[in-house]
Amino acid sequence: MKTIAVANQKGGVGKTTTSVNLAACLAAMGRSILLVDMDPQGNATMSSGVDKQAVELSCYELLIDKRPLNDVAVPAADNGYDIVPANRDLTAADIKLLDMPHREKQLQAALAVGFQYDFVIIDCPPSLSMLTVNALVASDSVLITMQCEYFALEGLSALLNTIRRVSETVNSKLAVEGILRTMYDPRNSLTGEVSAQLHKHFGDLVYRTVIPRNVRLAEAPSHGQPALHYDRLSTGARAYAALAGEFIKRQSPR
Repeated sequence: MKTIAVANQKGGVGKTTTSVNLAACLAAMGRSILLVDMDPQGNATMSSGVDKQAVELSCYELLIDKRPLNDVAVPAADNGYDIVPANRDLTAADIKLLDMPHREKQLQAALAVGFQYDFVIIDCPPSLSMLTVNALVASDSVLITMQCEYFALEGLSALLNTIRRVSETVNSKLAVEGILRTMYDPRNSLTGEVSAQLHKHFGDLVYRTVIPRNVRLAEAPSHGQPALHYDRLSTGARAYAALAGEFIKRQSPR
């Protein structure tokens, strides 16, 4: 089992879209996938066809009440993967974790017992909260999503510093899985400039696949489906299918 946190301390850069669509595409390739929604907004939950208001158990019970993983994980409708759902209760968990022993390792402990999956994908909140720290401590690697815009490189630097601190203190195995360019618009000259900087400084860590701006990607969550199931021929669905292929190829020993 490999655990990947999808993270960026900046909001609106495609973390949830990437988490949901990568989970669906990997599942379609025959991998067993668990998606963990660590964002109190519960957008990954709703995008997966699960009503966040109706769930009996959520990520809160997993972290705070120490309910077993196989009690909390549920099928993500007909999307092919399982999900640990989230809702507003998770906001309280962020506070309660501060008073718990080994507070940064609660998710790690929860994932160590229960069903075994090929990949666990964690959708992180857009902040450096205790929830995000738990996700980083529980993960083998971090998939960073970012837009090619002016402040993106500054935000990326801050996130890399966070990853390095976690690696040096509580999770020595943590590494960068890759950097994914989202909401990509090749007509924008700034997009090309930022892409060039990324390739210059990070080389092969930058995925060749780019995720374009796409109406179908934006529509799919309201139908509780990843783009692959909502419109598999859309450019967004094809891009995430390509990302899944590139992701799997990177898992093979070089």
